[in-house]
Formats: sequence, structure tokens, C-alpha cells
Amino acid sequence: MRRPRNPPCTRRNRDRPKNQRTFRERWGDYPLSEKEVIVVEASSLEEAKMIAAQEWGISSSDVIVNLLEEEKKLFGILGKRLKVEARPACSLGLLRARKILSELLEKMDLNVSLSLKDDHTINISGDDVGIAIGRYGETLMALERLVNLMLNRSAGVNFRVRLDSNGYRDRREESIRRIAASAAKKAIDKNKPVGLQPMSNWERRIVHMTLQSMDGVETRSVGQEPRRRVLVCPKPTAKVRKEGARRD
Repeated sequence: MRRPRNPPCTRRNRDRPKNQRTFRERWGDYPLSEKEVIVVEASSLEEAKMIAAQEWGISSSDVIVNLLEEEKKLFGILGKRLKVEARPACSLGLLRARKILSELLEKMDLNVSLSLKDDHTINISGDDVGIAIGRYGETLMALERLVNLMLNRSAGVNFRVRLDSNGYRDRREESIRRIAASAAKKAIDKNKPVGLQPMSNWERRIVHMTLQSMDGVETRSVGQEPRRRVLVCPKPTAKVRKEGARRD
């Protein structure tokens, strides 16, 4: 018998306060609404924000509301009912991703803050940002993969975000490109393969892309994770060309 995708509502999960439940426990795996504007009825604007947030799978603070109509009940004794137009503050995918990441970082007990950029990037800053980045960005890349996996499973749409920390990725990418160029020159000069230090999949891809159009060298990845690395090898004709150039 096929196991259901959503976990059963155990007593432990049921008794946990709603604001402490995880992203998946609150919204499960069913597709969330993709409507950019929805109209909800609530007794207050704050309640309207919470309803819309649950519909979209984002934080209520990321919901913008506009009162459309106010209906009073029976001389005001039974309160009032509001018809409210709600819209997300920015891209739904980006807001959902920030919420997932915020919960993950909270579980890690890290003192960091998150900010959004227009290019689907979430920037991480704060006292514990070094832990969030990890050695050579390994933790940052792992968090990015996990956030995108959880995001696409819960929302049922293909949306990807990029995690960064105050320009760390650009600086690291530039450093890797310099390392790759230096290794290529050494491989051609000495006419033998040059092995780089173990790198993440993201870093190895930068090396391959940097050297793929360079004459005289080729690259390949060797080894097993987490010690997998790039080998920069001279092409058979590289040394011949170099010596021919010297004779000329």
C-alpha cells in the first residue's frame, strides 16, 4: 500500500502552537495559490493578512491589504465583516523561499537577517553569517539546494532562488577563476596535469566553464565527494604548439 505523502496529524503536531509549526506542517505538499491578488473576508485587517499568508505560504508581514468593503452586523452587536483585497509584497516564490530559509536558520540557532533582491537572490547578513556560509561556501550552497527543493515541492512550481552574503559568491567566483587560469598555465608550461583542491559542485562548474574555451587544456572531475576535485590537463598538442611558437 502506497504511503501517503503528508505525515499523519499526530498529537505532538496537533498540540504544537501554529506559529511554531514548520513550513511543511502548515501547508503540506499540496500546491499553494499562485494568484497575485486575492479577496478575503475577515473580522480585521490583521486576520485578512493571516488568511492570505496561509493561502500563499508566506509570512503575514509580507502581505499588503486594501479594504474594499466593511459590513456591520446587527447594529454592531455581532461585530463587523471586512472584504479585503490582498497582494504579496513581491514575488511569491521569493517570499516563500525566505520563509523556508528563515525557519532553517532558526533551527540552526543563527543570529542572521535576510533581505531580498530583484534577481531572485536572498542576502544573508549578521553576526553568525560565517557559519551560514561555511568552508568555501559549502553550507551556503547546501542551504540553497535545500531551500529550492522544499520550495518546489510545496508550491508545485519551478522557481529557483540564489543565496548570497554581501557579495561573497562574486568574490569567491573571481578567486576560483584566477586559480583555474593559473592552473591552466602551469599545466601547459610543465606539460602535465595539475590537480586543484577539493571543491563543491558549484566551484567545480566555475572551473570547467572558465577553461572550456581556453586553447591547450581540458578539465575533468575526479574523486568522490567530499574530496572530489578538478584535474586540469594539457591537450596532446599544447606542448607542441608552445615549442613551435618559441622556435618562431
